[in-house]
Amino acid sequence: MPGRPNGWWISPAIPTIANGALALLWVFSALGGWGDAAFCGDDDAHDPSCGTAFEDAVLFSIPVTLLATALAVAAWAMPAVRHNAGRLDALLTVAAIVWVLAEGVLFVGGYLAQP
Repeated sequence: MPGRPNGWWISPAIPTIANGALALLWVFSALGGWGDAAFCGDDDAHDPSCGTAFEDAVLFSIPVTLLATALAVAAWAMPAVRHNAGRLDALLTVAAIVWVLAEGVLFVGGYLAQP
């Protein structure tokens, strides 16, 4: 990995791990039931209409997650990006920001779904 012109060097593992952690958080929140339980209640206290509305929020966040995944994969798959430290960091950082946006869509959707 070539160094940067300003002398700073950050391992690309850091933003890659951040992307993975944010993706895992989205999976647990959207598909694992964390978000539904947090916004709509557990077991006996679960509100079915809220659960349906939260599913809509999950559906709205899926295109955002696909974009974030495409950016992260492209950062490592494209040699012109992978071999340029500045480009790699930039693309992985943008992917992480898009993952945060996907989490935001879930949060706002869950908040609006509450009765």
